[in-house]
Parts: sequence; structure tokens; C-alpha cells
Amino acid sequence: MGRRADFLAANRGKRAPMPGFVLLVRDRADGDPAMRFGITVTKKVGGAVIRNRMKRRFRVLARELLPLHGFAGADHVLIGRDGGIERDFTLLRTELQKALGRIARAPQAGDSPPRHGARAGHGRGKGGGKAGDRGKVP
Repeated sequence: MGRRADFLAANRGKRAPMPGFVLLVRDRADGDPAMRFGITVTKKVGGAVIRNRMKRRFRVLARELLPLHGFAGADHVLIGRDGGIERDFTLLRTELQKALGRIARAPQAGDSPPRHGARAGHGRGKGGGKAGDRGKVP
């Protein structure tokens, strides 16, 4: 995975947040059984040295665990979180195994309700703002 569009598409898939990272998994549905993975760590996490160290750790974990616990024909994305670099490597490995297990048990895309804020009747809807901001009817 290297294109921005692939990462954006994975964001529409299943997610498993963990203390050191967020795992995104999305079935590509293109008939190719190859597992792909991508890693992203934002500048909020730290400088280049910190981000590259975190990416190296994630790369080792992905190469070790995805062939055993990953999903054929899917894109897997690890998003580094602040504090993930300080986490013990064995703890990160355990958390990735747990995250992959959660994704495996998660309902399919058609079975799950929409994420918060997307349901009808919730939130402010059109014309948000305060009641005093609305125009008065003469």
C-alpha cells in the first residue's frame, strides 16, 4: 500500500483502537487474496526519529502476525498513537493479536449500525447553532 486513496479506503473499513495504535482493516473485494499492510504515524506523535522507530516496530509486528492472523484480500493499516513508542514490544504484539481478533469477530459491514453521528434524529442536524441565532418570524 502506498497510495493515499488506499489509506482513505481502509478508513471506511473495520477499526480496532488500542492504546498504542489503531488497526484498520478493509476487504478490497477485488479477488486478489494478497494481504497488504500500511503504516502511518503523524507528526503529532513526534519528530522523524520517533516516527521512523515506531514504523519499524510496526513493520516487524505486521510481518510476524499478519501471515498468521491477518485477512486474505484485505488492506491492513496501523496508525501510530502518541505513547505507542514507549510501549513494550511484547505488549504491542499482544495488542495487535487482540485487535486482529476483534476485527475477526466484528459484524460484517451490512450488519453493523452506522457510526455515531450518522444516525437519523441524532445531533443537531440542519441549521445547527443556538436557538437565539435563528431568524425570527414576524
